[in-house]
Amino acid sequence: MKLSLMSGVEDKTSSFKKNGGCVVFFKTNREIKIGEQSADSVYDCSVDPSVLQDLKEIASLIESGAYTSEVRRIYRAMRLTMKLRSKLKASILSAFLKYALGPGSKVHAQLSSYIPQDRHDNQVDVEMSETESQSKRLVPELEIYCYLLVLIFLIDQKKYNEAKACSSESIVRLKIMNSRTSDVLASKFYFYHSLSYELAGDLAEIRGNLLVLYRSATVRHNKLSQETLVNLLLRNYLHYNLYDQAENFRSKAHQAEALSNQQFCRYLFYQGKIKTIQLEYTDAKDSFLQAAKKGPITAVGFQILCNKWAVIVHLLLGEIPERTVFTQKRMEKALRPYFELTNAIRVGDLELFRTVAEKFSSTFSQDRTSNLIIRLRHNVIRIGLRNISASYSRISLADIAKKINLDSENPVDDAENIIAKAIRDGAIDATLDHANGWLVSKATVDVYSTNEPQIAFDSRVAFCLNMHNEVVRALRFPQNLRNKENVAR
Repeated sequence: MKLSLMSGVEDKTSSFKKNGGCVVFFKTNREIKIGEQSADSVYDCSVDPSVLQDLKEIASLIESGAYTSEVRRIYRAMRLTMKLRSKLKASILSAFLKYALGPGSKVHAQLSSYIPQDRHDNQVDVEMSETESQSKRLVPELEIYCYLLVLIFLIDQKKYNEAKACSSESIVRLKIMNSRTSDVLASKFYFYHSLSYELAGDLAEIRGNLLVLYRSATVRHNKLSQETLVNLLLRNYLHYNLYDQAENFRSKAHQAEALSNQQFCRYLFYQGKIKTIQLEYTDAKDSFLQAAKKGPITAVGFQILCNKWAVIVHLLLGEIPERTVFTQKRMEKALRPYFELTNAIRVGDLELFRTVAEKFSSTFSQDRTSNLIIRLRHNVIRIGLRNISASYSRISLADIAKKINLDSENPVDDAENIIAKAIRDGAIDATLDHANGWLVSKATVDVYSTNEPQIAFDSRVAFCLNMHNEVVRALRFPQNLRNKENVAR
């Protein structure tokens, strides 16, 4: 019985190899590893061959999508690629390029030069039939996909100079292509093209090229690439603090319906940053809240960034964010500096505010919110005055300067000027008695007898209705569904 089982295994085995102390049996599209295990690396000979088989299936999916002009197949191919991203190895990538492009093509030679070679590369073979080798895949979409795959691999391996060179070569090829099926691949490639230059520290070099690509995408009505390129240009400007140029471009760029939720969330975030710097805090708050609500739940880093800027904008508007904002899952540690900053502003203590700002100065600098933290000093004083006005019916200016910890040469005169401005702006409801040096507060008015609750409720209803309308517009249906219905009628 044992002999018959062993003979069955030997019959199913198509070939046998032994290289570098690693024994490998190859079966039909699968691989069984026995013997020694080497360390996991780019050249690991123990790579699961199912990854190569999955890449072949993705290539077939792209081909069928290109032939039938079905964009949803290209979308599916990109989603499957992102799942395989962490499993890409040099040996598998070399084998796939040989399968997809052919060993004698010019594109194969270019892309192979970026993939590091090693003695383990020959341990993954690609078996192709004669018909496959004769009719090589010359679909332009598949060629761009191979460029994209190599570019992602180089970025993951932190070889940014090689990634820059690879992306620059393929951009020339992308400018020639003009088809709806290539739009998805082009938008993805533009993103990684900009990312490679950003990681290399040369983001300003491609600004002119991105503007040219955006103009071409507009002329060709490539809406998906337009969305991506608008966000890349805004990120390029904001990376160098060119807020005026970013706003000029944003205001003149053509705004079409959002096709990608991820790109729309990025656009809202960049718009919120621009509005914040330009003192338009109300519009900025709406942009950050929408970006955080519409953003993917799995994108924790993006959610944290949106919440950080939203907290700053709330504080600049004189509002105190709810405590639940800082206790969200997987965000407590990242939002801790902003939580302590909010506590200092809520109390209205300048000394505590300065302590928190100095304690987390490196965090604020890394988040690029240091200049906004400086603006909050005036809000700390205002909130302190509001608390004092609500607690005392009459208090001297000297006591006010002492309570809010004014560190100036003449704190009483400075306190008088600050109080006068707060009264003029409507921050506090009180009067100044200059003769006696007092701040006399007026009687507290019941807020429910005013229109403020109605205004707050109306703003929340408008926000929910706006989000509902955007969700309805974002619904997608199969492209051929309407045609089938018309044929049935």
